[in-house]
Amino acid sequence: MAHFGDFNSICETAALTVCPLVGTSQGIQPTCYSRNVEIGGTLIFQPATLIIHVIALIMTTIMIIHIKSKYTAVGRKEIVMFFYSYMLLTFLEFLLVSGIIPTASNAYSYFVAAHVGLTTVTFWILLLNGFVGFQFAEDGTALSLWSIRISSIVLFSAVYFVAIATFHSIGPFNNTSPTALWIVMYVFNGAALVIYVALQIVLVIKTLDDRWPLGDILFGITFYIIGQVTIYIFSVRICDTVKHYIDGLFFGTICTLLAVMMVYKYWDSITKEDLEFSVGSKQNVWEVKELLVEDELAYSQQGYGGYGQQSFGGYPR
Repeated sequence: MAHFGDFNSICETAALTVCPLVGTSQGIQPTCYSRNVEIGGTLIFQPATLIIHVIALIMTTIMIIHIKSKYTAVGRKEIVMFFYSYMLLTFLEFLLVSGIIPTASNAYSYFVAAHVGLTTVTFWILLLNGFVGFQFAEDGTALSLWSIRISSIVLFSAVYFVAIATFHSIGPFNNTSPTALWIVMYVFNGAALVIYVALQIVLVIKTLDDRWPLGDILFGITFYIIGQVTIYIFSVRICDTVKHYIDGLFFGTICTLLAVMMVYKYWDSITKEDLEFSVGSKQNVWEVKELLVEDELAYSQQGYGGYGQQSFGGYPR
């Protein structure tokens, strides 16, 4: 059972990136973890999970492209920051989980600190996107965009310092008692997610006639909860059952990706009406084509251009 500020039971269950750096000088080893594979003389850890990370990077790229194509959508520039942050977080996690950056490396703690900071920033950006729909600041403006960017940089710097200070036992921080880091990772991030969900429920109920976006929110939070439960409760059981081929981190990564995809689905569902401009422009194109065809018919009927009484394709009228 996990206790407040304690990573021991957490790391004994799940192979998190912070686990080799907290608890003792040797870190905390999980009870059961996914087996590794050797590629070109290099051991690669969590191979199944790494495949999901690659899929996540591809899917996130597709979502970003779709978001950027919605030129008139509300909060387009703000929400794309969330997906960029998630993409960078996924790539960094790929490097750490795979063992490409070895745990014995001096650089490992600094990359893990960046991973912790990016995780918190990703939740933070999602939270701030929760306020965009209320139009406290007009979306897409310098005020809206730079408030997210600057606050994210400040928050990342603060969390990065807390993580590094904890891993290296600097000042009041200590790797054997990483309470401050625990609060950041679980209390702050969890609160940001809860507030975001609450804001979106209020937004849908108060401002939209359509209630279907609530389903996207429900599915998203359900996927995320299932993923966390799989990682922190059932990871060892899964690992033992399938003989170390996968563990809870595999299913947790899948569920996190599905939750992020539901964030995109939710945003897309509440901004569809903003595509009326682009749809209207397509209709205008067809109207112009119809006018050109009518002019050509009238022109040919008058016998101009040497076409006589023949129409399209040379067939007689």
